[in-house]
Amino acid sequence: MIAPNETLSREDVRQKVAQAIESQGWFKRAGYKCTGQKAIDALVEAAVTGETLENVCQDLGLGLTSNGLRSYLNQQLTVDGLRAQEMTVNQSLSELLPEALPRQKCAMALDYHDEPFYGKTAETVSYACRGKAQVGTTHFYRVASLYVMWGPVHLTVAISYVLPEDSTVQVVQRLLERMTHLRLRPSVLYLDKGFCSTAVIGYLQQARVPALLACPIRGKQGGIRALCRGRAAFVTPYTFTDQTTVQLVLLPTRPPDKSGHRRCKWIAYVRIGLDWSPAKCFRHYRRRFAIESSYRQFRQLRAKTTSLNPALRFFLMGLAFLLLNCWVACRFFATRLVERGPLHLDEPLFRLPRFIAFLRRAIEARYPTTDAIPIWSP
Repeated sequence: MIAPNETLSREDVRQKVAQAIESQGWFKRAGYKCTGQKAIDALVEAAVTGETLENVCQDLGLGLTSNGLRSYLNQQLTVDGLRAQEMTVNQSLSELLPEALPRQKCAMALDYHDEPFYGKTAETVSYACRGKAQVGTTHFYRVASLYVMWGPVHLTVAISYVLPEDSTVQVVQRLLERMTHLRLRPSVLYLDKGFCSTAVIGYLQQARVPALLACPIRGKQGGIRALCRGRAAFVTPYTFTDQTTVQLVLLPTRPPDKSGHRRCKWIAYVRIGLDWSPAKCFRHYRRRFAIESSYRQFRQLRAKTTSLNPALRFFLMGLAFLLLNCWVACRFFATRLVERGPLHLDEPLFRLPRFIAFLRRAIEARYPTTDAIPIWSP
């Protein structure tokens, strides 16, 4: 077996992450105790271990307190600068895009992600969106993310903080403007049922963005429900009540229910700028679920906090997306196979748990850790 000429060490991974965070510019004015490098290491350690800053500062010999670090972050991150903070995070995310990533004809997806919020004050609730009751709350801090899929390389291109007064079309517009700024042009943009509104459809048609949207089938007899007849899939023009005309794709499926019986269930898609058949729409729309996988991976890199500062919470969420992009960039750099044909990676060589382990070991090797405690006995 031929040994590789170079290796990707845990310190290389730590430095890559530190450079990506330092590019945001929040730690240039740190104090003599809360230095920028110590703050970054504390935040990354909290993210990869899923712990709070309190536990990390107690366990690592950083020489700083969690209260001091939180105070510094709260001074740098204010709700008045949410949009400026959003631009900074998006700039850091875009710097991790591989140079080989084609700017044209990549599939992309756009979706919401909610983080539960349990605050009660009017000021904090004003930055949270209401939603369906989950995990004991109806209020959530919400972000929207734009996701690019290039073979096995999946990256978050941009994120946007969603305020309660933001409409869906405003969120889509912000993210697509960021996509245009990066000179990205998708082959198709996948959106779920939450984005299927005539305002969003009209904006996508006007922007000439090829898209495939899952369309809800409501009602009992009229509207789209009235078209769900027969046994074959078909494409038909459809006009909504506000006179917006679309190409509607209807497809019958037979998924099993809880008892194992298969019943006919219709699926509807809105097709914009595409000439795909119903079977191709059904087959390709499944790629949208890659963005759901990114949210599951995101939860493995999210630091815990009980802070009521929405800007700090958004920063920690942006940090998780940034770490996720760092992992994808490192995996693309280290495991890309040199061969003809489509892009292939040696994915088992550097999975997400190994990336997390590399960061945790590299940070713990730089500082003394708490390995013993005193025994208080009578």
